[in-house]
Amino acid sequence: MDRLASLRAKMVEEGVDLVALGPGKHLEWLTGMHPHADERPLIFCITADHAGILMPALETESARRQTDLPFFEWLDADGPTAALETMLDTFGAHASRSIALDETMRADHAALIQDRLMNAKRQFCDTTVSALRARKGPDEYSALKANALIADKAMQAAWAAMRPGMTELEVAAVARETFVSLGAAPIFTIVGAGGNGALPHHQTGDTVLEKGQAVVMDIGAGRDGFSSDITRMAVMGEAPEGYAEVHAIVEAAVQAAMEVARPGVKAHVLDDAARKVITDAGYGEYFVHRLGHGMGIEVHEPPYISASSQSVLDEGMVFSIEPGIYLPGRFGLRLEDIVIMRADGPEILSGLPRDLTVIG
Repeated sequence: MDRLASLRAKMVEEGVDLVALGPGKHLEWLTGMHPHADERPLIFCITADHAGILMPALETESARRQTDLPFFEWLDADGPTAALETMLDTFGAHASRSIALDETMRADHAALIQDRLMNAKRQFCDTTVSALRARKGPDEYSALKANALIADKAMQAAWAAMRPGMTELEVAAVARETFVSLGAAPIFTIVGAGGNGALPHHQTGDTVLEKGQAVVMDIGAGRDGFSSDITRMAVMGEAPEGYAEVHAIVEAAVQAAMEVARPGVKAHVLDDAARKVITDAGYGEYFVHRLGHGMGIEVHEPPYISASSQSVLDEGMVFSIEPGIYLPGRFGLRLEDIVIMRADGPEILSGLPRDLTVIG
């Protein structure tokens, strides 16, 4: 079943009459299109029997190279209103009782649909497009697995080059260069030395690596439309005081989340399990973020693994498990793996152990 057919089946299941998508990852996943996005409304509408795109005439020629879907074109001189009305009339969409709007669509573009379907119940795409995107097929798994193994090599290359006296930026450059040499485009390279590691989203900078520091490395890059994301720890020579205890606690939190991760379990159960380990050890206030996030054609996408998430995990879902403890002024410690949910539990995509790496 192709993706458009899968979406229509999901729409029937969820009682959704119309799905409206703007330029972005939902549209890319569904059609392979990645049109230019600006202030001109470009909206892909899908019903049970029709599919077409409100298309700015300025984009028609380039967009036609990407799809044979029908276009409802409009000129700058005319505006989009008449073309949109024609599309909705053609689709019989004015009778829609329930519509799903792309949550990443510009608000003024979404309003064009909402203003014409005032009586329809409105929701976002979490139960339709997002739900389908969350369950990865074999080809998507293969691409994500390949990216994970590339990230392993980039991490190892950075470790091999790390020395006291290097800056965080110099270490990050090694990881980035390795990604590029393996055909992947770097997306982020967080290197946090010493106290900088206590900032989960530290901006890698000119801090010099010194003996006795713990170093957080969180890196990711994209190839073939998918990406990687991994966090590991290194210490420069001797680990700082208390590090071994904290590393063991975070590792135990990873394992606790892995143990409860099964199809049919709500996402918050994983966060609860990991957080309990850290809280029971006395570090609860220093675990300051959710346990994880989904990953696919975006580095962060549903399902989100948080204390409040009621999302039900299912086979094929790919997400991170990344508990951390962040001690201000001392060090931070995060261990992250991307997993795919299988019938019997999570399969880790990386082949790199979560053990501490000692430099020098």
